[in-house]
This record gives sequence, structure tokens and C-alpha cells, in this order.
Amino acid sequence: MPSPSPILAPVVALVAWSLVMWLWMYATRLPAIRQAQLKLDPQAPRGEQMSTLPAAVRWKADNYNHLMEQPTLFYAVALALALMGEGDGANLLFAWGYVVTRVLHSLLQALLNKIELRFGLFVLSTLMLFGLTINASLHLI
Repeated sequence: MPSPSPILAPVVALVAWSLVMWLWMYATRLPAIRQAQLKLDPQAPRGEQMSTLPAAVRWKADNYNHLMEQPTLFYAVALALALMGEGDGANLLFAWGYVVTRVLHSLLQALLNKIELRFGLFVLSTLMLFGLTINASLHLI
């Protein structure tokens, strides 16, 4: 059996981090819902009830949602690179760079939510994604 592509490690790491954020989100959200004695209403517009929770609680959920957005592009391009046999070298560095900057972005958003700093990390992570995408595209040409 051939050894797996090295780029799969950062893919799995980001999935694992997303699950950590899911746990953190509910570990803070459920006690806040109980403390606020919030009666969950399925008829309330989306997000209306959760907006009554403290900001520091909502930040975790916001970040979890962010991890379900742009990282889907990372998963697609990283898996494509793995299938092309291009999951090492610069691509592996870009992939780990993407994961590290997304984890730092998560921690910053969940703990302090300094938007200017978050934006810088988001741009840096996106540059890593550009690198992966360009390399995958060049390999296909």
C-alpha cells in the first residue's frame, strides 16, 4: 500500500481543529442559554435568539461558521494536490501555513475578536490558498 500524501496531515488537522471549535462553541453556548433562561423558539428568525447571548459566546459560533466557509476551498485543492501526487514541498508548506493561520484566526476571534488582526490573518491564510491553487493549476497545464 503506498504511503499517504503528506498534504493529508494538514487537511486532517484542520478538520480536527474545526471539531475543537464545535466543542468550544457548545461548551460556552449551552451554559449561556441556560443562564439566560432562553426559551428556544423555532419560529424566531434565524440568529435572533442567539444574538441575545453575550458577544464572547457568539464569537465561538461565528468562528465555527467561518471554518465551514473558505476552508472548503482548502480541502478541495489540498485533496486535488494529493491525488496529483503534489502534496509535498511548497504545497505542504502552504497547507500547514493555511492551517496555522486559520487556527490563530480562530483563537483571536474566540478570545479577543480584534477585527483588524483577524483580517490580517485571514489575508495571510488566503495567500496560502492562492499559492496552493496556483500550484495545482500549473500542474494541470
